[in-house]
Amino acid sequence: MVMAAGLGTRMRPLTNDRPKPLVQVGGKAMIDHCFDKLEEAGVETVIVNVHYFPDMLEAHLQSADYPFEFRISDERNQLMETGGGLVQAQSLIDDNMFFCINSDNLWSDGAPTSLERLSDVWNDEKMDALLLIVPHSGARNYKGTGDFLLDEDGRIARKEQGGEAPYIYTGIQLISKRLLRGAPDGAFSTMKLWERAIAEKRLFGLVHQGEWYEVGSPEAIVPTEAALASV
Repeated sequence: MVMAAGLGTRMRPLTNDRPKPLVQVGGKAMIDHCFDKLEEAGVETVIVNVHYFPDMLEAHLQSADYPFEFRISDERNQLMETGGGLVQAQSLIDDNMFFCINSDNLWSDGAPTSLERLSDVWNDEKMDALLLIVPHSGARNYKGTGDFLLDEDGRIARKEQGGEAPYIYTGIQLISKRLLRGAPDGAFSTMKLWERAIAEKRLFGLVHQGEWYEVGSPEAIVPTEAALASV
């Protein structure tokens, strides 16, 4: 699943007339950078949720030159946030285990790729979700204080409120539908599901071995393009 329904407010004015996933970086829409990674991983079906400029995004998918079956999770009537968006789309997701990627993510890869590594590390007996996380040294354009701690067994913990953490969530994860059980109604953040998984010791992290680029504002585009060109 590719999460593409957000309003992209920090990317204005570029998102005044288009959804953030269609903002171009390096001559290509950001969502297409994600599709390139999914195609490389052999993914066959891609669910995309839409809300902001949904017709424009759907038209882009219809004209896209990728070997996917695209399925639309329509959030026109209400933006469901990340957790609610997953719950609404789950009937469109055939497999119990699936990738979930934020559509504004760009990252460099090695061999094996990050999606391959997530699949290789996955342990269905232990995990409800496996998050790709990156240390500050590998996070370009990032100015925050981090998101998560990681123990020696690979389990994730949240940082203390107001504190700092060594790892940043990249917006890329491998999920079991178990994570969605008993979810609240309506719009909510995936953090609610992660918090339960943390309490049950079923939320794990995998450290990204390449670079990850936060492209949250127009000012981040030029340095991201330069970094990508040098990879």
